[in-house]
Amino acid sequence: MLLRIYSLCVLMLDVTMLLSGIFCTILNAIYRTFRPPPLKNLNCEVAIVVGAGRGIGRELAIQLCQIGVTVAMVDINKEICDATVQRARELHGLCRAYQCDVRNKQAVVQTVNLIKSDFGEITMLFHCCSLPSPRALVQESSDVEDTMHVSVISHFWLLDSILPCMRRVGKGHITLLSSVAGLSNGSSGRGTRVPLSTAQFALQGLAESLHMELRHSDSNIIVSLVHVYPFIIGAETAKDIRFRIPSYFGTISAVEAARQILDGVRRNYAEFSVPGYLFYLGHILRILPKKASFMLRDLLDTGVDFA
Repeated sequence: MLLRIYSLCVLMLDVTMLLSGIFCTILNAIYRTFRPPPLKNLNCEVAIVVGAGRGIGRELAIQLCQIGVTVAMVDINKEICDATVQRARELHGLCRAYQCDVRNKQAVVQTVNLIKSDFGEITMLFHCCSLPSPRALVQESSDVEDTMHVSVISHFWLLDSILPCMRRVGKGHITLLSSVAGLSNGSSGRGTRVPLSTAQFALQGLAESLHMELRHSDSNIIVSLVHVYPFIIGAETAKDIRFRIPSYFGTISAVEAARQILDGVRRNYAEFSVPGYLFYLGHILRILPKKASFMLRDLLDTGVDFA
């Protein structure tokens, strides 16, 4: 009897402490919404930007160089990657281009080893090539196996090679870029983008697994999951996309998207979106009954099945 009472008291104490901790965490999150944490200094960090040849990857690589980060720019297309390096060097950035097919494990290992010999231990990783291009969103879905290798499996090859570097120096930041499909499947019901959406959902699971693995043993290695709205486009693809509510779902330039991503990374946000309001919209869609969430998606339909 006494043992049962003691166990009950311990349980009540644990529950009370848990509820108090949750309440304090919620208050802190509300406070940080209005007063964000300060930007951390990234000077002298060594970063790998995968997919640095174009789009968000290109702008991220250039902006990282501008704030003092040594950047290894990785892309399967050496020509456009060299162009990014040339632009960054015009702004006095320290960087170098590396050609690599991240679907190939051996190629990833060789490239990472080369980067380490050139720049030292790697402390930051930005994986940008898993984001579907606007053109891919208005055309037929790509090959399932290729989509999974580029968007999901390549992360494992990179992490296997880069995480040991971060552990040796005792710090690191891993940034995973996902489409908003990582928040909610945005299918409008016309056609299918199942491989793209599935790959983006997989990144959500990967980020959460990394958080759980690193939060105790490697607490100085930060993981940021960024949900990016797909209509970061140029004029050449604007004609392919219809906006039902243009004032709400406008386009955003890659330069501005990269700026917002770096802002969130430098504040050590674990998860955020570009634009920011989509993060909250995704959670609302999860809370609503399935039929109601479908009705809301129909209202916000963009005219394509975005991933």
